[in-house]
Amino acid sequence: MSQSPWSHHRRSSSVSDDVDFEVKGEELQFVEIELDPGESAVAEAGSMVWKDASVGMTTVFGDGSASQGFMGKLLGAGKRLVTGESLFTTVFTHNGQGKARVAFAAPVPGAILPIKLDSVGGQLICQKDAFLAAARGVAIGVQFQRRVLTGLFGGEGFIMQKLEGDGWVFVQMGGTVIERELGPGEELHVDTGCLAAYTQTVDFDLVSVGSIKSMFFAGEGVFFARLRGPGKVWVQSLPFSRLAGRMLAAAGSRGGQNRGEGSALGSLGDLISGN
Repeated sequence: MSQSPWSHHRRSSSVSDDVDFEVKGEELQFVEIELDPGESAVAEAGSMVWKDASVGMTTVFGDGSASQGFMGKLLGAGKRLVTGESLFTTVFTHNGQGKARVAFAAPVPGAILPIKLDSVGGQLICQKDAFLAAARGVAIGVQFQRRVLTGLFGGEGFIMQKLEGDGWVFVQMGGTVIERELGPGEELHVDTGCLAAYTQTVDFDLVSVGSIKSMFFAGEGVFFARLRGPGKVWVQSLPFSRLAGRMLAAAGSRGGQNRGEGSALGSLGDLISGN
């Protein structure tokens, strides 16, 4: 495989399969994972682009992270259901000789970010639909924020995915992605939808925007995420929920036409909705 800004060749052994990979493309990316015989990758259903013939597909209950009893698999599947995912994932295993490849694509414009979990303390907390694929052995769980009621009003903020293990995970993020390293006590305020991921050492809370005027006339949400270091934070510029909302607003409710376009009422409506 040729080198790219996001490519990896195995260097050490781990509990998870230490797969090789390369992320390709710019705004519409896919990740190509290279497997040795017996190695596996786990992915969301419907994300596969192509695979070599020797790579077999198996649908499993839960996240396929480890050999576990029925109750363990049931718990894993239940956690996926809470974050809005399917009860099942698909495991892609190289059953032949030599090298084999399988590729997965992000469903929205943006970036695929590869993260080695043992480099971030074995855990990554990310937006609900961030998980795209991983080396076999990564567990997909749920992160409940402390203030559940506050989170209910904050939209995307209160239930997030928790990815645990020591192997590679591939998370999908919308638009342009930036990584911020926060020092001890350093704070960053992020729109709840634009918060893509953070490491377990970062303290997370939801904070009110402070005034009704800000909520209705500045077009911001009721709450924003307050992140306090130390640790890493990833911010996405275009969460899919925001993109979908703008598309629906532009289409309007009557035959796909925005009745407010070019009118004083339409401008006021756009101001209130934040467009």
